[in-house]
Amino acid sequence: MAIKVFRQVKPEFVDERGEIFKLLDDGETIIKSVLLITCNKGAIRANHYHKKDTHYVYMLSGSMEYTEAAVDGKGYKETILVKKGDIVYTPSNVAHAMRFLEESSFLTLSTESR
Repeated sequence: MAIKVFRQVKPEFVDERGEIFKLLDDGETIIKSVLLITCNKGAIRANHYHKKDTHYVYMLSGSMEYTEAAVDGKGYKETILVKKGDIVYTPSNVAHAMRFLEESSFLTLSTESR
């Protein structure tokens, strides 16, 4: 398994009024919760897994090390750097943790209410 990440999302449309970014439009995902989360440098978030929920994280500012691993702690483990403008997808039943390398903020778009 590899971490599903979209790097440096570019605007779909630009004109004199500004830009439109298509962050999520797969025609299937039903988002039930959107959270804005801020983090201090060195903070660790997540470090858990979800039995049902899947979510997308869109980095608004800052950067983090994002790690996914098998829930049983055996085998699969991968860490990537996620920066401003990146989107990372977390499926259900995958352990995940975030360590923030600087003051950061991100949006979480989840398929379950929180």
